[in-house]
Order: sequence, then C-alpha cells, then structure tokens
Amino acid sequence: MEGPEPLNRLEHIDQAITLWINSFHSPLTDQFWIFLSDVRIWFLAYGIIIVMMFVRLGWKKGVVVLLSCILAVVLADQISYHIKEGVMRLRPCYTTWMLENGLHWPLPRYSFFGFFSGHASNAFAFIACSLTGFRSNDSRHRYQAYMIVGYVWAALVALSRIMMAAHYFGDVLVGICFGLLVGYGLGFLSRAIIVKAKL
Repeated sequence: MEGPEPLNRLEHIDQAITLWINSFHSPLTDQFWIFLSDVRIWFLAYGIIIVMMFVRLGWKKGVVVLLSCILAVVLADQISYHIKEGVMRLRPCYTTWMLENGLHWPLPRYSFFGFFSGHASNAFAFIACSLTGFRSNDSRHRYQAYMIVGYVWAALVALSRIMMAAHYFGDVLVGICFGLLVGYGLGFLSRAIIVKAKL
C-alpha cells in the first residue's frame, strides 16, 4: 500500500509543528503575543528607527533609505495579500482538524486565508532593508546591536502569528524568507542609488 502523497506528508508535518508551537500558551503569554501581533505598536518602533535613520545618514541618504523601506513593506504586504487570495489556504483557526487537536486561539478569528504571513514578511522586509540602508553610510560599521534587536523583534512578531492561531509554521517561514528577499533586494538597490548619486 502506498503512503500519503509528499504534499500531504508536508502538510501534516506543518500542522504538527504548528500545534506543538501553539501549545506553549498561557493566559499570561497570550497578552504578550497579542501585544506583538498588534500592528499599531509597530508604528512607534518604526518612528524611532526613522529618526535614527536621519540622524545617522543625513537627510539625503535618509530619504532614499526611508523610501526603500516603505516600498519594501508595501510590496511584502500587498504581494502577501494577493497570494493569500490566490492560494486560499485556510488559517489554522478555521481548520476543523487543528481545532479538534488542541489549537488555541485567544482572539476572534481573522480573514479566512493565511498563506503566507504578511506580519512576518513585513517585519523582516523592514529590518533587512533598514539594516542594509544603515550600512550604506559606513560599510565598516556593522550595526550588530540593531541587527540582533531587529531580527529578534521580527522573529517574535512572526512567532506571535502561530501563537494567535493565525498562521501555520509554513506560512510564517515563507513570509520570513520572502520578507528577507524583498528587504535585502530593495536595501541593496538603495545603496546602489546612494553610490551612483554620490549622496
């Protein structure tokens, strides 16, 4: 007798990993994950980073890097949205099998489709793009502290989507990879523009 199809096996693995991660919840940690998932708190973080951008880079380079970051987030968000509507993979909180096997969701349900995670792609796109932009000022300065704090924050945002039962692990993983691709791509483009224009 033949085993399950490779795609089915992959989906089962994805479901199992999602349930395992999601199982590490409590009333106290729920509030933490809800806080991280709230897009409104990102605006304060983005505002602080943008101020740092202009202080470190000056207004000319700062404008180029800021525009590249905005474009990175918009692209990551919109492409994620349209792929969700095209692929139409139900979020875990709409999947009967996941709910029957202990999936925990602390908030009202979201829109139906979840592949891939816009939160994860947006967060990683912004950090990758802004980090590359900061380094355009002085390639010897690696901005290690910003890199560590930024990627830890982005990873926690991505993890919060699994804890909120909004996404499968695979949705988040694809979102991270796509966000890094868009972020670094536009980050290096902004550096090329800065060099070309001799800003």
